[in-house]
Amino acid sequence: MTCKQLGGACDEIFHAETFGEMAALSKKHGAEMFKIQDAAHMEAMRKMQELMKSPESMQKWFMDKKAEFEALPKD
Repeated sequence: MTCKQLGGACDEIFHAETFGEMAALSKKHGAEMFKIQDAAHMEAMRKMQELMKSPESMQKWFMDKKAEFEALPKD
């Protein structure tokens, strides 16, 4: 999956065996982008923070992304 597919701001590709691993890679990338204050990623993080204010919306987002991950072809 790409950073954008996971709610981020770029086309960096993450490869993982499980959705949990995918989330960890995305989180690590987000931390790197936060460290350098990348403007596009900072905006994506702001939007994610808004989403997190609603547990129902966050749960739906998570389940949708997990389903998207699980539907991807295995390579």
